[in-house]
Amino acid sequence: MKNISTSELKKLLAENRGLNIIDVREVAEVSSGIIPGALNIPLGLLEFRMHELDKSKEYIMVCQSGGRSGRASQFLEGRGFNVINMTGGMLDWE
Repeated sequence: MKNISTSELKKLLAENRGLNIIDVREVAEVSSGIIPGALNIPLGLLEFRMHELDKSKEYIMVCQSGGRSGRASQFLEGRGFNVINMTGGMLDWE
């Protein structure tokens, strides 16, 4: 599984790279803040909403601490998606 740190992601966002970020936290967690441009798909709904994703694109997975996004990354990788897990999660995001 590929990983990216919060500082690396911030650098890419500053460069306007047109990133595809998926936040797998629950809706209540996202209400406290989300990375600009991120799409919220709670982990429990990912299996049912993965048809919304494009296998030709790269996705950066985000959660609170990096655990759920790691599971989401493994799940999607196993189904042919190109994903990167943001380590440290939103706890490391400032």
